[in-house]
Amino acid sequence: MLNMLALLISLSGGVINPAALPYPVDVELILAVDVSGSMDMEETRMQREGYVEALRHPDFINAIRNGKLGRIALGYFEWAGFVNETSVLEWELIDDEGDAQDFAAKIEVQQIGPRRGTSISNAILFGTAMFDRNAFSGTRRILDISGDGPNNVGPSVTPARDAALSRDIIINGLAILIRPTASIGGLDRYYRDCVIGGPGSFMLPVHEPEDFAVAIRQKLILEVSDRYPPPALPIVDTEQIDCVTGLMLPPGP
Repeated sequence: MLNMLALLISLSGGVINPAALPYPVDVELILAVDVSGSMDMEETRMQREGYVEALRHPDFINAIRNGKLGRIALGYFEWAGFVNETSVLEWELIDDEGDAQDFAAKIEVQQIGPRRGTSISNAILFGTAMFDRNAFSGTRRILDISGDGPNNVGPSVTPARDAALSRDIIINGLAILIRPTASIGGLDRYYRDCVIGGPGSFMLPVHEPEDFAVAIRQKLILEVSDRYPPPALPIVDTEQIDCVTGLMLPPGP
């Protein structure tokens, strides 16, 4: 990357505007991680460990290396009723094992921030804005959202989702079903109908705490590799979920 910038500087007489030179990558990927109080601290810890383990796993590194360019841009933040600003890891170039290890280490040492409420909409709005402040140009832009409940505070989720989709941002989901929220008719259905979207978008469910690491690793490898998961068993009830239902529920812990 430094060699490329040096060449461009020499050709431009030493004057260059970094914002005008997006660096090409295979994918711009944001990991938006739910740490709301409806997940107990053990589940929150296991989820974070799942992300750390996935980023360090050889299969994830190999998926990056096997891309057309062999590099991705990665960002990360944690959210509940709003985004925990201290958790935000701004965009970094990941093109080898050392980069991935360093990024994972930064996640590993973070403190858990405020946990009240679940605002998927605020997470989507924040993630969408993050795509505006990087120096990368990916063939795909993916916002990867994990969550264990419906949007119950902040703006409605569907306008936030639709605004992101209109900007060619793909939204994928990890629906945490360890303690399902029956009042919305199934979190997997809610993510399917109200959260994910864009070409090739998908949702993976997590039913047990010990499944976090494998599900997260599978999701990241699919996203980096521009592949889709194998067909899952269909969600039996095909009736459309009411996406504002969560805002009618108490905000929760």
